[in-house]
Amino acid sequence: MADLQDDRTAGGAQADTNVQPDTKDWTWTLQRRCLQCGFDARLAEAQTISGRTVELTAPWQEVLRRPDVARRPSPAVWSPLEYGCHVRDVCRVFEGRVRLMLDVDEPRFPDWDQDETALAERYGEQEPSTVAGELAESARQASAAFGRVGGDQWGRKGLRSNGSQFTVLTLGQYFLHDLAHHLIDVGVDELPQAWAPALPPHGESRGRGPDAAR
Repeated sequence: MADLQDDRTAGGAQADTNVQPDTKDWTWTLQRRCLQCGFDARLAEAQTISGRTVELTAPWQEVLRRPDVARRPSPAVWSPLEYGCHVRDVCRVFEGRVRLMLDVDEPRFPDWDQDETALAERYGEQEPSTVAGELAESARQASAAFGRVGGDQWGRKGLRSNGSQFTVLTLGQYFLHDLAHHLIDVGVDELPQAWAPALPPHGESRGRGPDAAR
């Protein structure tokens, strides 16, 4: 535990200012396969999103048991622990957005800044076992939210604060890409071949990844 605490300090709050905020717009991943992670969101059919949510979050239980889970590979790249906290929160945000889109006609999503959240919640200092349990639960809740969508509901619309429009279906596709991309970010390359036919070499630098819920 002492070593883990040291890793958290070295790779957590002390180094947070080294991470550049991700301001890119990743909605292009709805039109073509992501060359960084190999995931093609266009292949995600509506009825598969719920199950894929569980599949693409299950590997985090093993990732979060790594002895060096809190150590950053470089000062400007999140540790697996920080990515795990982020994925947990992404699941929560997307669950909320699905519910909002089903309850309200063409809602505008509340802002969520992933970088500010990482700093405020001190991702690098959270307890890995707690994060693992919370991530599993948030993924189950997000899976259940998508699992309750049916028929014409997949075409219901919502707007991100920057004006990007989603349907429930494209929101789910975007969400699955985010989950897949962050597995690659932490070195989990065993994605189903139908979803990631051309993964980049293991260990290749892939950067921060999607802007998730902006």
